[in-house]
Amino acid sequence: MGRPSLDEYFMEIASVVATRSTCLRHHVGAVLVRDKRILSTGYNGAPTGLSHCLEAGCRRENVESGYRHELCRAVHAEQNAIIQAAIHGVSTSGATLYCTHQPCILCAKIIINSMIKRVVYGNPYPDDEALRFLEAAGVEVAMMPSLPLSGEV
Repeated sequence: MGRPSLDEYFMEIASVVATRSTCLRHHVGAVLVRDKRILSTGYNGAPTGLSHCLEAGCRRENVESGYRHELCRAVHAEQNAIIQAAIHGVSTSGATLYCTHQPCILCAKIIINSMIKRVVYGNPYPDDEALRFLEAAGVEVAMMPSLPLSGEV
């Protein structure tokens, strides 16, 4: 096995971060990077102090993936990575976001306004509008197959 590229390296880290997810549907991990340095990480799970989906159940269990985001109690991995950067006073401007899954439209808007310049994701998501938003905003987008995640449904 050879030395992984930087994209492979950070995608593998995103896959490890995803193992902390408490979502019953998708274990998603995200890593924010700038200048080959990790700025922050995030995984999908309930807001701080609230019951996780593992305990409270999933309000979207009968909803097709990609729809009715407002029903989900979890904060998305991308959102959590950006929030953690903000809490710790770390700028996201010019960063690359590595994520195990393609961002949804809600996350795409946050990514754009966070001035993230590049998104590398592993698994597709049924939300072409999110990709159109990112590309229209000049955010470079690349798909790179991620490692299989345990607990994925």
